Amino acid sequence: MSDSVPPVPEDVLTSAMDRLEDEEISLADNEEILHALSELTPVYENDRSYFVLGNYDREPIRRLNLVVDRLNRRQDAYAFRMVDIRGEWDNSIQKFCLIADIVTYLVGVAEKEPSDFLVEQGLLVGTTEYFSKSHVLKREYEDAHPFGWMQDGVFELFDREGRLYRWQTEEDLVDVSETLP
Repeated sequence: MSDSVPPVPEDVLTSAMDRLEDEEISLADNEEILHALSELTPVYENDRSYFVLGNYDREPIRRLNLVVDRLNRRQDAYAFRMVDIRGEWDNSIQKFCLIADIVTYLVGVAEKEPSDFLVEQGLLVGTTEYFSKSHVLKREYEDAHPFGWMQDGVFELFDREGRLYRWQTEEDLVDVSETLP
């Protein structure tokens, strides 16, 4: 890393190394991980960071951007999406876990589209550490129930913990974004 890029904090590197076994990482993969960590400098320079997950199709990503924008308006906060971290990783689960380890909050925006963040939802509830810092913004639909029984189970877990936020319109989405910690 150059002198202009602040060093990655030791606890972040330790967490990343705990997640990723040395024998599974090539030298090129290791370089990619270190580069990604250097791009995440704002995460550990601010009091709060938000990793915003959801659908990247044209209309839903516009709503993800609304959430990111609203959270970035807060003082000493940094919000971003996975696509904001450059690099092609062979294992996107490793990338997700590395990022999820170091952020303050994980925020999922759930809509009915099939390319939603289903894999990540499983990781959010399957890991105590991730679940404890996760919040889900679930879109409600008047005319249909578009989510399957597995997603309903995930939503129920978050609802019981008081970390499920319901919205219908983009205005609602902005409002519930304001209520996140």
